[in-house]
Amino acid sequence: MRGAGRIGLVLHPGRDCSGAAAQVAAWTTTHGVDLVAAAADVSRLDLRGVRSVAVEELASGSDGIIALGGDGTLLGAMRLVYRRPVPVLGVNFGRLGFLAEVEGGELDAALTALAEGRSTVEPRSCLVITGAVGETVAFNDVVLARVPGEGMVDATLSVSGRRYGHYRSDALIVATPMGSTAYNYAAGGPVMSPAAAGILVTPSAPLNGINRSLVLGPGEPLDLELNATAGRPAVEVDGLVHGRLGPGDRLRVTSRADAGLLVRLDGSLAADRSRVKLSLLDLPVLPEELTELVPAELRRRQPRGSSEPG
Repeated sequence: MRGAGRIGLVLHPGRDCSGAAAQVAAWTTTHGVDLVAAAADVSRLDLRGVRSVAVEELASGSDGIIALGGDGTLLGAMRLVYRRPVPVLGVNFGRLGFLAEVEGGELDAALTALAEGRSTVEPRSCLVITGAVGETVAFNDVVLARVPGEGMVDATLSVSGRRYGHYRSDALIVATPMGSTAYNYAAGGPVMSPAAAGILVTPSAPLNGINRSLVLGPGEPLDLELNATAGRPAVEVDGLVHGRLGPGDRLRVTSRADAGLLVRLDGSLAADRSRVKLSLLDLPVLPEELTELVPAELRRRQPRGSSEPG
């Protein structure tokens, strides 16, 4: 984001990230950068030094995005600019923060690194979902999830127009390589390098049919059709409910390369932190306790950008 004329802020919708926003505003003021954020966020947090714009202008007019929050905030920022990808820097004020590049306490150092050009940009693929719930995109996963009392997910999978098999499960997860450490991992699916290309399909709590993960190539479109005995599952896109399906409904999922650009800082500890966090997930502790098990040299947290823990 070095040389960016305008940087957009995307903020967690519930946490108070005004302290971190003030840090960014102080930096952009001294570097001649126009800092903008959605009008609702500027008003909600009474942000100073941040210009209020419509969401559409934030998406179309920014040269880079800084996402202050957790992984959900980062994913939302990537979806916001997927039609015109610009570099996105994730700053973690959440609990785990697998995807964010820096922790809150590293924000000042991260801004300095950006100004000095000590960063790179890595492309990320997304899933394009079309069908009964309209069209949308996901950078982590799209999930057909059982709604209690409304029947199981009962779907037939076709790959490149050819029927592959049948799933009957509590949920059916279609994930990107970057999203392999999310619901896919919790359901027993494999972890893929985010630099890999492909689509993962993993059932959660399968009753019968296919019970193993399937890895497809990036050029293989997949179709899911709910069978006559299917329930009415919810469709979750990056963890957000996007609609409901019923018997006979269909979804098509394809992969789109280079739909997102993530900022990586030279010498970043993000990959090491994520590897440690992932290795600790099986321990019977709360998320806020989990972070205390991360080695001190990888932890480096900063509470002043958020008024609540995690």
